Amino acid sequence: MAMAIDTALPAGRTLKLALDKDELIKRGLMVVIALYLIVALAAPLYVMLSKSFSTYSFDLARFEFQVSDAAGNWSEPVTAAALNDKIAAVSPEALATNSDGRLQATSFFPDFSFRSPVKYKIRGTSADASYLVGLQLHGGTEWRELGSNEFRRVMLRPSRSIGLENYTTYFSTPTLFRSIENSVFIAFISTIVTVGLAFGFAYALNRSCMRFKDAFKLVAMVPILVPSLLPGIALIYLFGNQGMLKDLLMGASIYGPLGIIVGSVFFAFPHAMIIISTALAISDQRHYEAAASLRASNWRTFWTVTIPGARYGLISAAFVVFTLVITDFGLPKVIGGQYNVLAVDIYKQVIGQQNFEMGAVVSVILLVPAIAAFIVDRMVTKKQVALLSARSVPYQPKPSRRFDTLCLAWCSLIAVFIVGIMATSQLAAVVKLWPYDLSFSLRHFAFDRMDGGGWASYYNSIRLAGLTAVFGTIIVFVGAYMVEKTEGFRTGRSAFQFLAMLPMAVPGMVLGLAYIFFFNDPANPLHAVYGTMTILVVCTITHFYTVGHLTALTALKQIDQEFEPVAASLKQPFYRLFARVTVPVCLPAILEISIYLFVNAMTTVSAVVFLYSKDTALASVAVLNMDDAGDVAPAAAMAMMIFYTNAAARLIHLFLSKVLIARTQAWRMR
Repeated sequence: MAMAIDTALPAGRTLKLALDKDELIKRGLMVVIALYLIVALAAPLYVMLSKSFSTYSFDLARFEFQVSDAAGNWSEPVTAAALNDKIAAVSPEALATNSDGRLQATSFFPDFSFRSPVKYKIRGTSADASYLVGLQLHGGTEWRELGSNEFRRVMLRPSRSIGLENYTTYFSTPTLFRSIENSVFIAFISTIVTVGLAFGFAYALNRSCMRFKDAFKLVAMVPILVPSLLPGIALIYLFGNQGMLKDLLMGASIYGPLGIIVGSVFFAFPHAMIIISTALAISDQRHYEAAASLRASNWRTFWTVTIPGARYGLISAAFVVFTLVITDFGLPKVIGGQYNVLAVDIYKQVIGQQNFEMGAVVSVILLVPAIAAFIVDRMVTKKQVALLSARSVPYQPKPSRRFDTLCLAWCSLIAVFIVGIMATSQLAAVVKLWPYDLSFSLRHFAFDRMDGGGWASYYNSIRLAGLTAVFGTIIVFVGAYMVEKTEGFRTGRSAFQFLAMLPMAVPGMVLGLAYIFFFNDPANPLHAVYGTMTILVVCTITHFYTVGHLTALTALKQIDQEFEPVAASLKQPFYRLFARVTVPVCLPAILEISIYLFVNAMTTVSAVVFLYSKDTALASVAVLNMDDAGDVAPAAAMAMMIFYTNAAARLIHLFLSKVLIARTQAWRMR
């Protein structure tokens, strides 16, 4: 019997592939951009979340006083708590405050006079107790002697504790809690209406032979070019107290849920239409031929072929619209009246009441539906399967006079709605005094005479949009390239993908407030950028990062994976391949990313409303401020200036795309 011979090799160390210089550089760049996303997104969100659990109150036992007599003898130390027990100067309810709370020390001395020769001493009973003398912050357990005139400027500062009191207060306050119901209601109704209208519009574009399709597509994209405040202003001119069509409402008010829903349908419509149109455009002709051969009616074919084929697009569009509406701030602020929603509550808590902790609570609550919608949308997207194969036949609609006429009528009604909103805003901007003097005038464009920032705010917006488009496109595309083309490093790439997808789930108001907490802290080394154009650029790039990242990934996945090995075999560094092959091939996507960032930087309000300074006021915020000041016509004029700029940018983008693509994409035509 032959003996078995053990030929197994002895166990040794696991072999690892050595990283070459290119891979090290790629990973390094990925880490750098990941650090940018951590600093610009994850860290501010973490600080904001911690603020929502922070409560502040005046702990009177933490402060001690001494008072001198006429001879200069000092009294025994006594705490502010003991003094308050005797005279009840501050009620227990008044001890609760916010992070910026101040309590005057003279409140505990009823006989205080700043002309008195009496002197005072103050100290903390613990090292972390703090108080202000004028604007100077002091603390610690050392006694500080002050004259009467100085002592009147002493303000006690509150103590911080961690707990759920802010959330308890929010949910126990009916007016605040009702904002959740209002926001969900508005978003739900707007989603149903918008998706229904967008589906009919997209269906007409893809399933009919009606005329003027290109014109309808152009009109449908117009709302993307304007800030969300514009439809609110236009609706006020149409249906407000002095509106030309207010009688059509039969006594109903446009100020409130009705106005918010109609305006939301306007600005969310193109987003839903693009998604649904893309879903309908990939239908397979063979499915419809099979239905016809089985003698299925048009109605049954619609429900068994069309709807199932487009269901993922419909679901995705619904979640996108829901997120856009529930997180929008500008429109409810302009036309919402007394109808509170979450986004406006954040603004009121921060700007109106300076209650940053409660603003953080509302922000966390607003994050919940936005993140939930994002997660469900991602889960649905992953379940989507390819509807087109190599054997698929693109759907070709057949002429039908009746059906084409119905489609034309449907699209015409929606186009009239969109054009009507834009025309009303344009009319408001160029008439002297609505509705009494409708003669032509350009006086509403004299922005320097209005509150809001003047023409400087408009130029700041162009500067912001340009910087965001340039630096944002570089950061987004380089980050997408590194995560797509880096070999191995699976954990790092997954972490980067998570950071890149996170901005889509964060509302602009939430991000802006998080930046206040993070960058406005004097202890933060990056505090210097607060109030500058830099922080506006960083915030805008971060807010709109995800869509650009997905666009870049889509383009990069179309490039053959063999380019990198071939370049390596020829001993060419990756950056040469990147510059000579990747960038030219992906140029259409790069241009799309840049114009997307430019347009959104011009129109964004919510992400920057907390961050601008006197020198960095923006056009979109100027629209809000002028409307608040009662200058509604100038607000409409500034909104139209944003539209003109974005329309011009689109035309320039179209021209550059044709020229550059003709020079770099000739290989596609062969």
